[in-house]
Amino acid sequence: MSLYCGIACRRKSFWSYRLLSTYVTKSRYLFELKEDDDACKKAQQTGAFYLFHSLAPLLQKSEHQYQAPKHSLLELERLLAKFGQDTQRIEDSVLIGCSEQHEAWFALDLGLNSSSSINASLQKPEMETELKGSFMELRKALFQLNTKDASLLSTAQALLRWHDSHQFCSRSGQPTKKNMAGSKRVCPSNKIIYYPQMAPVVITLVSDGTRCLLARQSSFPKGMYSALAGFCDIGESLEEAVRREVAEEVGLEVERLQYSASQHWPFPNSSLMIACHATVKSGQTEIQVNLRELEAAGWFSHDEVATALRRNNPYTQQQNGTFWLPPKLAIAHQLIKEWVEKPNCSTLPA
Repeated sequence: MSLYCGIACRRKSFWSYRLLSTYVTKSRYLFELKEDDDACKKAQQTGAFYLFHSLAPLLQKSEHQYQAPKHSLLELERLLAKFGQDTQRIEDSVLIGCSEQHEAWFALDLGLNSSSSINASLQKPEMETELKGSFMELRKALFQLNTKDASLLSTAQALLRWHDSHQFCSRSGQPTKKNMAGSKRVCPSNKIIYYPQMAPVVITLVSDGTRCLLARQSSFPKGMYSALAGFCDIGESLEEAVRREVAEEVGLEVERLQYSASQHWPFPNSSLMIACHATVKSGQTEIQVNLRELEAAGWFSHDEVATALRRNNPYTQQQNGTFWLPPKLAIAHQLIKEWVEKPNCSTLPA
């Protein structure tokens, strides 16, 4: 028994002192900031802030890309003071991540009416002049950002929008209070806790073995086609949502499907895009477009889709009638590329 205890103790000691990975230490650090207001406030002292105005991020042009500048707490305090704003406004910021060195990253919207300050929103032109940048609509700039900035700004916009639209308790009607990190809001009167949420959306590339089905909505840019997509209904499984959406939009019945990947998408109000491949039943490929959902849909050959993927600047194809696909950062692009590289990837039974 004593020998067993000795081995157990040594094993416990080993696991207690083993080095944690960078990912684990980052995750635990962010968890601490979300749960401890004092720790989060301390992190702001050495952290960096991304600025927004009415949900549009501050960006600066750099060659063929946009960059999102960061500001220290001291720079932000000086900026607010110059425009006659109380530094208490910084409490409206939300935590959006951190570096491997544990520099915490926050986002603050200077255009929304502040919940922690009596001051009104700051004027956009004056702020742009002072900050030497432009507050740009994220949807227009997203595909000209690097992957890191695109991810951070998408997270930031989603959180800022959620807090702006959830300032009152749905049960008591009383104002809710956000924690320092912005990871939740609490109703002081009944202690109900509200957490930011995402709406699940299935996005499905349907194929029949040699062709894939692409569609477009009237709201899409001219000439752009993509995979089918739709929100999951309450009570549905992922598989049920895929089958229903395909049946509703193009009148086809899915035979097999396979999960591919997922992606947070900030438009219009923060969604979790769940990407799948699906095949339809043999001999049942006649499309019946639901015009209340789609403007057009059709089958495209492997060569047609591969050619569309190779185009360097798909936006120029709008003039000559050639269809084009979603940009690389969108999960729809990755789903289509996956099919082109491996046309028979959707072979698992549903």
